[in-house]
Amino acid sequence: MTGLLIVYHTRTGGSRQMAEAAAEAGAAEAPVTLRKAAETGPAHLLAAGGYLFCAPENLAALSGEMKEFFDRCYYPVLGRLEGRPYAQMICAGSDGQNAARQLARIATGWRLKEVQPPLIVCTHAQTPEQILAPKRIGEADLDRCREIGAALAAGLAMGIF
Repeated sequence: MTGLLIVYHTRTGGSRQMAEAAAEAGAAEAPVTLRKAAETGPAHLLAAGGYLFCAPENLAALSGEMKEFFDRCYYPVLGRLEGRPYAQMICAGSDGQNAARQLARIATGWRLKEVQPPLIVCTHAQTPEQILAPKRIGEADLDRCREIGAALAAGLAMGIF
C-alpha cells in the first residue's frame, strides 16, 4: 500500500488537465499512478495509500462514468480502505457543489479521511456549445491542482496521513 492513486474522468478535457497537473506535481514527492475511471478497479484502490478523485460535474451531479467507477468498485473494497486519505477536484460549469457532496458521501461510506476541502474549478460554460467544447483550464487553476497533488503525495511519503 504505497503511493497516490489519481482517478479521473473527462469528456471535454478539463478534469484530465487538472488530474495531469496534480499527478505531475505529486510525482516529485512520491509514487503517483494516474488512471482513467473506466480503467480503474478494486485492485488499484487496494494497492494505493491515498486517493485524488477528479471528475466533471454533469447536470448538477458527479459524471456518470465516475459514478460508474464508484458503483463498480464500492462493495469489493468496502471495509478495506478505512482511514486512507483522499481529496477531490471537480471541473464544473457553474457550481460543482453537488458533485463534490456526492463524491464525499461515497468516500464517507468507504471511511476515507478527507485531507483537503474539494477543489472546484469553474469553467463558466453555460451554453450547449460551451459545455460540449474542449476545455482549457487556466494556469492559476492548474497551480491549485498541482498544490493538491504535491501536498497529498508528500503527506503520504512522510507518513502524515
